[in-house]
Amino acid sequence: MTKELSPADKAKFVAAKRACDYVQSGMKVGLGTGSTAAWMVRCLGERIREEGLRIVGVPTSTRTAELARQVGVPITSLDDAKWLDVTIDGADEFDPNLALIKGGGAALLQEKIVATASDQMIVITDAAKEVATLGAFPLPVEVIPFGWQTTKALIEELLVGLDVMNREVSLRMNGDRPLITDESNYIVDLHLKRIGNPRQLALVLNQIPGVVENGLFIDICDVVVIGHADGRVVLRDINNGTESEDRIHFAPSDNIFREL
Repeated sequence: MTKELSPADKAKFVAAKRACDYVQSGMKVGLGTGSTAAWMVRCLGERIREEGLRIVGVPTSTRTAELARQVGVPITSLDDAKWLDVTIDGADEFDPNLALIKGGGAALLQEKIVATASDQMIVITDAAKEVATLGAFPLPVEVIPFGWQTTKALIEELLVGLDVMNREVSLRMNGDRPLITDESNYIVDLHLKRIGNPRQLALVLNQIPGVVENGLFIDICDVVVIGHADGRVVLRDINNGTESEDRIHFAPSDNIFREL
């Protein structure tokens, strides 16, 4: 029997399902990380089983790679794929210019590399992630473990001269130990509340020795697909300057739920 979805999961599911319409046979597809992206991977697996869709995926984390194998999505490395047709991923926040904060799942480095190696990036999300100004969600910054406290101090010093509301910086933990990313790095979270100039912040953060990458995705997202619990889906295309609305009549199959 199919499990009943929560309103939040319904919104994530319809966004993911609609975004999968962008995927056609023969494509190389970047597979994002996170709860919304997981729905997308499951939907692609269902299309492979039921429609014979022929694709190869490039996962952005070990978690996504494991899920792709479970649901039957063939995967390869970015080095082998070289360039991708599309990447579909979630976001922690997005603004009217489709600038994003990503990295809540600690996969921002691979996510950014894969997204920028794609002809198109499609973000799947729910309406709660839309903000007028980025910054309410903590901004993740991936740093190397060596000298991380010095790197953190340099970040704090940098923030004094920037247009942000708050300047708290914390090391992300996994229990009583620092969280370790897939690349064996640490994550520091910047609790800024408001980021007045995301482009400037993204550029200057990456000039700090010890910083590997930051979670600001600027000029990378092409389309955002916003799901709603009632099945409505809003599509915003930043390149065409268009917005359209669709509706997904959904009854997620038992095959998808088996992977939950």
